[in-house]
Amino acid sequence: MSPDQLTRTVTAPRYDVTLLTAQDFYLFNEGSHYRIYEKLGAHEMETGGERGTCFGVWAPNAREVYVIGSFNGWDHRAHPLRPRGASGIWEAFVPGVSKGTLYKFHILSHHHGHRVDKADPIGFLHEKPPRTGSVVWDLAYKWSDQEWLRKRGKLNSLRAPISIYEVHCGSWMRVPEEHNRPLTYRELAPRLAEYVERMQFTHVEFLPIMEHPFYGSWGYQTTGYFAPTARYGTPQDFRFLVDYLHQHGIGVILDWVPSHFPSDEHGLAYFDGTHLFEHSDSRQGFHPDWKTFIFNYGRNEVRSFLLSSAMFWLDQYHIDGLRVDAVASMLYLDYSRQPGEWIPNKYGGRENLDAIEFLRRFNEEAYKEHPDIQTIAEESTSWPMVSKPTYLGGLGFGMKWDMGWMHDTLAYFSNDPIHRKYHHNQLTFRSLYSFHENFVLPLSHDEVVHGKGSLVGKMPGDEWQRFANLRLLFGYMFAQSGKKLLFMGDEFGQVREWAHDTSLEWHVLQYPLHRGVRNWTEQLNRLYRSEPALHELDNDPAGFEWVDCNDHATSVLSMLRKGSSSQDVVLAVCNFTPVPRIGYKVGVPSGGFWRELLNSDAKEYGGSGMGNMGGCEAKAEPAHGRPYSLTLTLPPLGALFLKI
Repeated sequence: MSPDQLTRTVTAPRYDVTLLTAQDFYLFNEGSHYRIYEKLGAHEMETGGERGTCFGVWAPNAREVYVIGSFNGWDHRAHPLRPRGASGIWEAFVPGVSKGTLYKFHILSHHHGHRVDKADPIGFLHEKPPRTGSVVWDLAYKWSDQEWLRKRGKLNSLRAPISIYEVHCGSWMRVPEEHNRPLTYRELAPRLAEYVERMQFTHVEFLPIMEHPFYGSWGYQTTGYFAPTARYGTPQDFRFLVDYLHQHGIGVILDWVPSHFPSDEHGLAYFDGTHLFEHSDSRQGFHPDWKTFIFNYGRNEVRSFLLSSAMFWLDQYHIDGLRVDAVASMLYLDYSRQPGEWIPNKYGGRENLDAIEFLRRFNEEAYKEHPDIQTIAEESTSWPMVSKPTYLGGLGFGMKWDMGWMHDTLAYFSNDPIHRKYHHNQLTFRSLYSFHENFVLPLSHDEVVHGKGSLVGKMPGDEWQRFANLRLLFGYMFAQSGKKLLFMGDEFGQVREWAHDTSLEWHVLQYPLHRGVRNWTEQLNRLYRSEPALHELDNDPAGFEWVDCNDHATSVLSMLRKGSSSQDVVLAVCNFTPVPRIGYKVGVPSGGFWRELLNSDAKEYGGSGMGNMGGCEAKAEPAHGRPYSLTLTLPPLGALFLKI
């Protein structure tokens, strides 16, 4: 159908039809409307026997607003919207406009006659980039994940095993026979679910799937805060992916980015000819690192917009957790700025009071409406009480990434083992703060991009030692308290740095060392899930106890992980050098036979096969302040897990 034909089938807008009530206006302007997506944007409806679409957009500084699109030949004058009182919202019902119709808002500003065509900020679907139009769409879908939702409160609990597989949809797996295209959401669903089930991860975390114009931003420069990217399919297709993962017992976490947004003309920037969503002063409204705009968290309507976005994914897509990106950049007014490049708060401090209030409200509302989800902060400083309740003065997140552990641990592993005894404190320093927050230990995408190389590439030594170090890194990670996160490809020792425009190096699994790392990761996940001692008290000091953290001379660490039952005790011993330690004595709390649950040096993982013949009998010989001791063989660059 041509634009001319479409124009003849669409009548003039009607203003007696509205989705908005006085209560909606009040809550939106107050900053307390958490589901504005139900009223603004484009909604198909029928009224008085007429079918059409009700369009609504917030543009308080506009002189005129029109909806343009494929239905009217993109005519800037054909279908005006009408302002709704003093709310700043413009609205109109356009008969004859139906699902699949392309549209934008044409805005003429009061300021200098500025004109611009904008994508719908609350559109449920946008054109596949590089095209930038919005698409009239619905969210109709029949879910089949009732069993998952019924039990997810227990599975998302801080006492549950949470091992997260971080995924970028566009590069996990591609179709080389079809011009190297990425998988669609529906193609991804069975492949990803089968793999994650096999590897025994409990959750998948997707890098931002919200619509974004620049693919190379990996989704972190979002324009469509209510739309999954059309690169891989429709909203229904993404719902299918979430639903499929849920039906296979896998939780879904989304990266969500309320910290900044790009300057693309069709997006939120300078929306109605004024700095509407962003601060007008560049010292508050422009991010120098990413060259993006910063939301004005003190503006009520911006809070309504962002909080509605968060609620949208929890409400409409059954998402089990939101990981908030770049929280530190929100909390500090001087983040990545030199003196004179930032504006202090009203008390003269560097804290962004509006952002703090916004984050607290976000967490309060998310947990109030969905108490069985988790919110997770990527916060890279020592801001206190990030994952503590707001009534105690915290920010209210459920968990926080332990960036300090990640930096210290990778710095330690980059050292040649002969020098590691001089850096032992990089492994033990975490003990000073490890229970200050509810931590996730992240080895994320950020560690394998921008010239940093792959994880296995960071490891010193020859090829065998690099892979032994990688297995040891994962073993040490799973021995520590805290939930776990691994980026895709790490689990099988991808050699090259992650590239967003090509598939993971699945072909390397033909080689024994790569298969060994994958097998080791799988077994670590199985052990972590099956042993309460390794997850039940992840965020409780009662769940962790050093046996010996001071043996820097041989670069060995030994620790006990404990569950709520006195029977749930697991011993982990890590040897961070390629020198086998024969007859190494470790104190333990009880006698009997301590069974070797896992050994990273086993041949099935690519190791040398050195170990303890299945376990070791504890003798009544005190060591490390404990009444019994084990005399172990510690394999080179190896991690052992034992249990009585």
